[in-house]
Amino acid sequence: MTSPSGYRLRVQPRIWIGIAIYIAYVAVVFGVQLITGVPYDELGESGENLFLGAGLSLIVGAILLAITTTLLGWWRPALFDRHRSGHKWPIVAPAIMAVALLVNLGATDWGSFDGAFLAASIVLLLVGFTEELTTRGLLLVGLRSRLSEVWVWFLTSALFGLMHLVNAFSGQDLASTVRQVAFAFGAGTIFYILRRVTGSLVWAMVLHGFWDFSTFAVTHGTPGPLAALAGVLEIAAIVLALIAVAFVIRGADERTAHRATTS
Repeated sequence: MTSPSGYRLRVQPRIWIGIAIYIAYVAVVFGVQLITGVPYDELGESGENLFLGAGLSLIVGAILLAITTTLLGWWRPALFDRHRSGHKWPIVAPAIMAVALLVNLGATDWGSFDGAFLAASIVLLLVGFTEELTTRGLLLVGLRSRLSEVWVWFLTSALFGLMHLVNAFSGQDLASTVRQVAFAFGAGTIFYILRRVTGSLVWAMVLHGFWDFSTFAVTHGTPGPLAALAGVLEIAAIVLALIAVAFVIRGADERTAHRATTS
């Protein structure tokens, strides 16, 4: 079958397929982390902990997601929108998040890094590929087969936030996990806006990957005095995103399956 834009879909998008991929990804990542036995709150203690507790699951997840996307033939709709948002100014929210990212990197105690920890931290960049492809990629394609764009934004952001609940089962205290879920919903909205304004998921993958890299980096060793500023900027970006998201949703016509025809 072919989409309205002419690219071939091997499997017609369905909501249940997107949700199944989401659940499978969370299960695989959580399962690998359980096998390695590294508690979430001990990831930052060494390069070995960081790689086994986070990096390894991301590598496995990335491989399985790439295979799944290829088998479905969903690379194009997962990575690209047919039309960009008519409103460009909401990209200010992702821009503020990018500034917060740079502040994190500037406040990082780089002297506390050894080669192993730096290498493991670099592997964390894969989180941008895996989590974005899972939620604002494949899940989004599935949801767009039936739902309006406002539900696509809300559900992809909410499920992105909820996937972080597994950290409570990996050693993180419940209060910190709930806070992480709430902030992840806001960050998910920022990444959704970036996709709609640029028309591509790639930029969201890049921002997401470097954001997580910066947040782990700044908590290793003794952070500089500017670290608190990054938190303030993150909150400002989220608040702006929650206001601006309505503008990038307005007029969106990205439905998938209902327009597909058998080739």
